[in-house]
Amino acid sequence: MKTKILVVEDESIIAFDIKMILENEGYEVIIDIKSVEAAIACIESHHPQLVLIDINLNQNKDGTHLGSYLLERDTIPYIYVTSYSNKITLDKVNKTRPLGYLVKPFKPQDLLSIVSIVLNNFNHKKIDTHRLQNPTEDVIPFKIKNIITYINTNIEKKLEVSELLLLTNWTKRHFGRLFMQYLNVSPYQYILNKKIEKAKSLLKETNIPINEIAFELGFQSYSSFCTVFKKMNLVTPEVYRKQNKSIVQAINF
Repeated sequence: MKTKILVVEDESIIAFDIKMILENEGYEVIIDIKSVEAAIACIESHHPQLVLIDINLNQNKDGTHLGSYLLERDTIPYIYVTSYSNKITLDKVNKTRPLGYLVKPFKPQDLLSIVSIVLNNFNHKKIDTHRLQNPTEDVIPFKIKNIITYINTNIEKKLEVSELLLLTNWTKRHFGRLFMQYLNVSPYQYILNKKIEKAKSLLKETNIPINEIAFELGFQSYSSFCTVFKKMNLVTPEVYRKQNKSIVQAINF
């Protein structure tokens, strides 16, 4: 499958030149995208593997707004291709942390080299299995961090994926894909895991009736809570409480 590259450039001639250079090397190239809004819509629908961004788009929003969007999303590498290289522009660009910066006019080989390097570096980042299995604060995108925090602080509520989507501007499909990519579980399973973790803590440390624990954690019924708990822990909540109360009493004794 060809690597898909989106070119966000309001000068049609320049965009076409970039397209020809890249397509001669086997890339698939999307052009005729001239605004931040159109670029975001294209990213959501076509899922490019790389975005080339002109800073000066002659629109209300310049290319750095798109860079900020991609930085927050943190799933697609991006390179600025621009005529500007002054300190003010560079300071503004640096805040969005692009993986590359190419000043016009450029030679075809300069473009091909930076595209190859950025794609290679980003692909190595993605296949770092240790980091994906043990996501750190630096790896998890900002919006996913916010959602995790929201879930953890509202775990006693009945949480729906549709509610979590309101914290992003993503589609349900894209949200689920990113969540799975960085946490290795679906949003629904993550919520369920956290609820059961909380239930286990309450069963061990309190004498709250089990039906009340089920109600407090937002389960539809006592029986549904027991079914999920047993499936995940191989014992019923009653047995789990009895076993762990005995352990605690033995330790205290």
